[in-house]
Amino acid sequence: MSMQQLLDTVRSFDGVLELAPTEGSAFPEIAWGDHFFYYAPDGQIPGGQPYATFVTKDYPGDAGSGLDAPGRWRINIHVGKRAAAELVAGPEQGCAHDFGAQDVLLPHPIHQGWIAVVDPGPDTTPTLLELVRGVHEAAKARVRRRTV
Repeated sequence: MSMQQLLDTVRSFDGVLELAPTEGSAFPEIAWGDHFFYYAPDGQIPGGQPYATFVTKDYPGDAGSGLDAPGRWRINIHVGKRAAAELVAGPEQGCAHDFGAQDVLLPHPIHQGWIAVVDPGPDTTPTLLELVRGVHEAAKARVRRRTV
């Protein structure tokens, strides 16, 4: 699945808020071209982190995925520490990872509780779709609990 197809899928979720900073926007230049997803039916950026991000370049301290190469991108999904540990073995289990590997479910190179996939393909797309829908629904449930 292409980045555009996956973006369109996430954009179709009810109550989704996408931040997609561009050149000249109020957001830092490092974020330009990336996408950040929240559940925010009121259209207001909620406090806290997004539940999913699509990044198109290396960030300082996070260059192991090789995203500065043309056409490379990575989806990151905040699934929580327990789910991340169930999905992928991390360094705490003695596993070393090639964070530049394509179409492989990996722990996020920096952030605990997040999983990441560089250039998703047939091996990871079904899992990614399930995970991103699940974290969207979990974010929706948290908002509903706070407003009741």
